Amino acid sequence: MKTTGNILHSGLLALLLAAGMLLTSQAHAESSDQKHYLIAQADADEAFDPFSDYSEFDEDSDEEADVNFFRNGRFFTVGLAGGYTGFTGNFADQYSAAPSFGLFLSYFFDLRLALTLGFQTGDHAVKFSTLNAGNVTNYTGNVSLTSINFDLKYYLNTQNVTRGLADLNPYILGGLGQFYRTYTISGIDSYSRDSTMGFDIGAGVEVPLMRKKAYLGLQAAYHYVNFSDENKSYVQGTEKLEKNLSGDFYDFTFILGMNF
Repeated sequence: MKTTGNILHSGLLALLLAAGMLLTSQAHAESSDQKHYLIAQADADEAFDPFSDYSEFDEDSDEEADVNFFRNGRFFTVGLAGGYTGFTGNFADQYSAAPSFGLFLSYFFDLRLALTLGFQTGDHAVKFSTLNAGNVTNYTGNVSLTSINFDLKYYLNTQNVTRGLADLNPYILGGLGQFYRTYTISGIDSYSRDSTMGFDIGAGVEVPLMRKKAYLGLQAAYHYVNFSDENKSYVQGTEKLEKNLSGDFYDFTFILGMNF
């Protein structure tokens, strides 16, 4: 009788131990599954919600940046431009500054970086003198300057400045340009059209309008160019210039654009 009781007692104890191990293993498995599914949750400390949306972001900061771009960012902008173009070096003495007009199109990769395609053109009065056998000859006419620019624009972060300045969108830009020059000069038939590659560098600021559906921009840019006749002393091969044709040009531009 005592032996039977010991057997029953031992069997009951083994059954309780087996049940305890089974419950522990099941709880550990549920905890592992819960941690696995909680990756898609907004907070790991919250209870699992089977109806929560799947998240493709590894970090909360990535999701925040993406949401911020769709809420506050722009996909692309189109702007009409009008401004003033001037020259440096000897070009400043031979070419007169004049208004210029153009069109800008920008595509935004994110809130800070955009690729801009710009087109600008303007006509400038030109005058220069040549010296041949002691005789000075003055030439006058017109030069048309057209540029197609591919620039990267980087917008500076203004979140840490005062409230009034935080609404502005300052940026810096840099890129490449293709520049075309067309002469119309009385007395020199050989001058026609030439082109060259160049570099752009500049900065600007944009002020939002119409609840950020439009903007008014002010941009200053410097264009480094090297035309084929720069630093040459002769025109038409025989007539010596009093001043070599050399220099670069710059522009100040107002842009009225729309955001999309």
